Amino acid sequence: MTSENHGTEKADSALVMSPTESTSQAAPFSPSTSKPIQELPDELIQAGWSKCWSKRENRPYYFNRFTNQSLWEMPVLGQHDVISDPLGLNAAPASGEAMSDAGLGNGQRKRPPSEDAQAGPNSFKRPKVEIPVTPTTPTVPISPSTPGVKPWVNTTDDKQGQTSVPAPGPFTPHLSGLSSVDMTCLNWSLCFRVYWDLDIQTNAVIRERAPADHLPPHPEIELQRAQLTTKLRQHYHELCSQREGIEPPRESFNRWLLERKVVDKGLDPLLPSECDPVISPSMFREIMNDIPIRLSRIKYKEEARKLLFKYAEAAKKMIDSRNATPDSRKVVKWNAEDTMNWLRRDHSASKEDYMDRLEHLRKQCGPHVASVAKDSVEGICSKIYHISAEYVRRIRQAHLTLLKECNISVDGTESTAVQDRLVYCYPARLSIPSPPQPRVELHFENDVACLRYKGEMVKVNRGHFSKLELLYRYSCIDDPRFEKFLSRVWCLIKRYQVMFGSGVNEGSGLQGALPVPIFEALNKQFGVTFECFASPLNCYFKQFCSAFPDIDGFFGSRGPFLSFSPASGSFEANPPFCEELMDAMVKHFEDLLEHSSEPLSFIIFVPEWRDPPTPALTRMEASRFRRHQMIAPAFEHEYRSGLQHICKREEIYYKSVHGTAVIFLQNNAGFSKWEPTTERIQEFLAAYKISGRSLPSPGPPSTSTGDKDSKPVQERLAKSQDNSSPVDKTAPDTTNI
Repeated sequence: MTSENHGTEKADSALVMSPTESTSQAAPFSPSTSKPIQELPDELIQAGWSKCWSKRENRPYYFNRFTNQSLWEMPVLGQHDVISDPLGLNAAPASGEAMSDAGLGNGQRKRPPSEDAQAGPNSFKRPKVEIPVTPTTPTVPISPSTPGVKPWVNTTDDKQGQTSVPAPGPFTPHLSGLSSVDMTCLNWSLCFRVYWDLDIQTNAVIRERAPADHLPPHPEIELQRAQLTTKLRQHYHELCSQREGIEPPRESFNRWLLERKVVDKGLDPLLPSECDPVISPSMFREIMNDIPIRLSRIKYKEEARKLLFKYAEAAKKMIDSRNATPDSRKVVKWNAEDTMNWLRRDHSASKEDYMDRLEHLRKQCGPHVASVAKDSVEGICSKIYHISAEYVRRIRQAHLTLLKECNISVDGTESTAVQDRLVYCYPARLSIPSPPQPRVELHFENDVACLRYKGEMVKVNRGHFSKLELLYRYSCIDDPRFEKFLSRVWCLIKRYQVMFGSGVNEGSGLQGALPVPIFEALNKQFGVTFECFASPLNCYFKQFCSAFPDIDGFFGSRGPFLSFSPASGSFEANPPFCEELMDAMVKHFEDLLEHSSEPLSFIIFVPEWRDPPTPALTRMEASRFRRHQMIAPAFEHEYRSGLQHICKREEIYYKSVHGTAVIFLQNNAGFSKWEPTTERIQEFLAAYKISGRSLPSPGPPSTSTGDKDSKPVQERLAKSQDNSSPVDKTAPDTTNI
């Protein structure tokens, strides 16, 4: 990314001096002074302070780009009222420091030794917050079956003279003890609606598990992974263009990453390297759907006529240039020429006539065109996979070398003893210590936080940046001083940025989230406290599963859901719309419901693709655990964009271009506890009403495979179907709705 220059309002009259000067920075403009320039503490830099030079007074001063304050003396955070005393001249010393600070003027106070200690390059101080009990803390985890004990008991601080600060909530945060940085982020977050509720505690119960052996994240490795993944995308684009003469199907590379991770046994969190089979069914299917040309949606008669002509011409050209059998060549050429002759002599056909003719031509020529293109498309899939495996080998070798230079052993890591007991779910942990992190620069541009490492900048709005701070405080146990916070945020955003792709709105549909009213209704009516498919950027609850446990675990992720085995709890599942992933998800649900006698409930949101129906939808509708099902019609409900952490406020919601099937899978205990009664369903449906704020879909993120039906269904809010599966209709403990 290109480097950007960000100055202050006094850029024309003052030279801003960075606290970490490099040899390339110019000296301050001061012809008459030789006084050395003092460096600013990291706390002041994060709060927006910079040291500038006054040409008029010929001496340095301090300027805050957030509040437009100017001070002659070095500022001290939180020691005076900006409104009534802008320069801090009348500020009184802190209690108990009057005698020791008698020699300090201008509202300054002596900093305690803890503030003078050298902080890390990514230090980001925050007020102390109580951390929930997990199996990694000294307190024994509490099983939900333990009588008379409240879950999630917070630890207490027994130090004399200290009091605990309540954990800040998303809607009514506690203001005492917050620094200038906290207040700045808080003020901005209150200007926008909050799209999460991190106060809700979990009811998901799992068996205690050992820390994972993933390699800890590092910006240098993440930068290399980003570069190689971008290069792999370019290879894919070139192969599709050179071998088949088509553009890669929209977001097919993203779905390839998702589908490969279902079967991948490799060690890289993003790129596949050990898959069986090598040829991806998802990538193969999507490329074949666009051969010989990509079929787009048609609105007008002339568009249908041109599309029919292009398809006939492309099919004839492909069969002539490939090694086809005489029979295939004869069939395709005859149908193509017959279609062209019909187009030349019939100019009064309607749009429906052209589309019927196109469908007939596809049925006649499609099998023959697919047979001659099969080997070439398989070669594309195989080539991309083997390049990915080579890139994974390079990335891991560089990662191991970096850890070795930091004297961190990967093979010698001691395994943590794990007891066979039930505990409330807790974030994914790493068994390998994290190496020292390099410096990541942070600055704010209006309501956007910008983090830069080696010229590569990632951005996130202030509200989501504050959300990441809270998730990090709740979940991270190896960085109490926030010294690695900024580097881990950079790695997190860079990882998802690379996975999304660089196209306009690319990846936003695969990471789309349900609207806030839906989550509120799910929690209130059905006790949902956990998201099966989310990320730290788009999650509503602070407990969720996500794709990347190595970096997301520091922000609350419980790891990939296909590796997550809860014994009880109420869950929401809105998976990325990848057929193979959704099918694996349903198999995992049924296995969990089959083997658990505790209350277990899954409420699943999947696209209503009926032409043909997806294996996941067919399997759920036939499942004996299905308790209720309803359909939200196309264009009558909405999703939150997967780019909500960076897009404009008015672009967060968009209408769905397909119907959404909502299916309840529950075992008997889960049905008894969270039964989808008529009253609960009505309250839930009320949350689906569109507020009129939605935009059109940013592209068909879920219908781009080309073989799914995206037509609107009946125009009503939702249609409900009989809830009970055939097996459960005869069960005495199950009630039909």
